[in-house]
Amino acid sequence: MSTILLLSCPDQHGLVASISNFVSDNNGNIISLNEHVDLDEKMFFIRIEWENNDLSISNNDIITRFKPLAEKFDAKWRIEFTEHKPKLAIFVSKYDHVLQEILWRSKLGEYNTQIACIISNHIELEILANSYNIPFYFFPITNDNKLHQEEAEIELLKKHEIDIIVLARYMQILSPEFVSQFPNIIINIHHSFLPAFMGGNPYKQAFVRGVKMIGATSHFVTNSLDEGPIIAQDIIRITHKDSVKDLVRKGRDLERLVLAKALHLHLEHRVLVHKGKTIVFE
Repeated sequence: MSTILLLSCPDQHGLVASISNFVSDNNGNIISLNEHVDLDEKMFFIRIEWENNDLSISNNDIITRFKPLAEKFDAKWRIEFTEHKPKLAIFVSKYDHVLQEILWRSKLGEYNTQIACIISNHIELEILANSYNIPFYFFPITNDNKLHQEEAEIELLKKHEIDIIVLARYMQILSPEFVSQFPNIIINIHHSFLPAFMGGNPYKQAFVRGVKMIGATSHFVTNSLDEGPIIAQDIIRITHKDSVKDLVRKGRDLERLVLAKALHLHLEHRVLVHKGKTIVFE
């Protein structure tokens, strides 16, 4: 098991040395270090992972001991421990291809997570959830009951102590009240290469526009529709011979893989959010 520090702060002399010395002083052995400096904003970003060689130092001790150094740097930071398995909730509607990918990869052991529940506004995918022995919760949503249902969903998520929410082609726009409860932990997959073709039916928009490539984008959810910080993207080439159905078929593969990658990066604590965009330490 290891410890991971994600930190951002104004760039200044001696940051890497100071953090490395902290790890060494607490009997840690660095196994990975990635850093980035934004020269325009003069901001420093780092992800550092180390093994804990002194079992007498608890996780709480590490956090407490690092606080003075973080305050000295005027840093935003968090420390994660790989022994902790975050709890994941998956929201879906009727499309199952992205959900299937996550469930399959989780079964293979690719994700350090526990899928605590699957939540849907349709009943169709309950059979799939049952086949993986994952609790399934059905919240039918209309214009009249949307906010009430979201309140019930939030209560359920808090009951399960959910750490991460994945929208696996969940065809609902979350309310500002819902999003505000879970900042930078709701991950969505949008079936276009954002910022192109936001909103609904992007494949038809792409077909009408005659583009030569389509894409998929995984991003954190904010109250600005499809404008949250981007975690991962990919594209595939298309031609004038492709119909809208062809675009949808080709796009499904991208959606599956891009969301799977974004979730993997987030679970490995490789993503920092800064001013509406991300620094991703791959």
